[in-house]
This record gives sequence, structure tokens and C-alpha cells, in this order.
Amino acid sequence: MWKRIECLAIYTKDIEKSINFYQSLGLTKAWETYQDKEKQWRLVGMRFPEGNSELVLKNNPDLNFAETEIVVEDVMKTYEKLKSNAEVQWIRTPFPNSLGGHVAVMKAPDDNVFVLVGK
Repeated sequence: MWKRIECLAIYTKDIEKSINFYQSLGLTKAWETYQDKEKQWRLVGMRFPEGNSELVLKNNPDLNFAETEIVVEDVMKTYEKLKSNAEVQWIRTPFPNSLGGHVAVMKAPDDNVFVLVGK
């Protein structure tokens, strides 16, 4: 069902300071966007020198927890399989991804948050 980790998103109070710190460790800034129309809450993708995984920096204080993005083959099928599990809390049920496919956000029984992405 789960294929691979795409990225790990972490909260930071000072996104510029964090960009500089992770660049000093060998990561490169790959992309940047905003989570809101007012362009207040930034997302910055930091690419590792090897592989395809990214560390994503976010500065929205309402999302001050780590989120692991997991690639699944089919978000809708994964949701259908897990929705009857009372221990899984759905933060966001499947919705279309602007880049294609779908996204859903779940909280596992151990309180870890996973963003599921795929077709």
C-alpha cells in the first residue's frame, strides 16, 4: 500500500535561518511556495544531494508538527481501506492535488501525521 517516503515536512519559526542551516549541511533549495492566498505561510523544499527525498520547511504555527509525505499507488483506494479503522483519524479526506492525483492527511494511532499522495 505504501511505496516510499517522498518528504518530511518540519515546522520552523525562522524559515530563512533554517534554509541557511540545512544548506550548510549539503541540502539545496529546490522550490518554494505558499500554503495560503495571503502568502503568509511558506513551504520550502530542500533537496538532498542523493536520492529523491526532500526536507520541507514550513512556518505555519498552526502546523507545528512533523508530517511525513508517503507515496501510495492510489490515495482513494488507501482511504477506502483505512476509513473503517477507528484508530485512524482523517485530518483531510482525499482531495485533488493541483499537481495531479490526490492527497489525504491522516493521523495514525500513535499520533504521527502522514500526508498520502498518489493517483
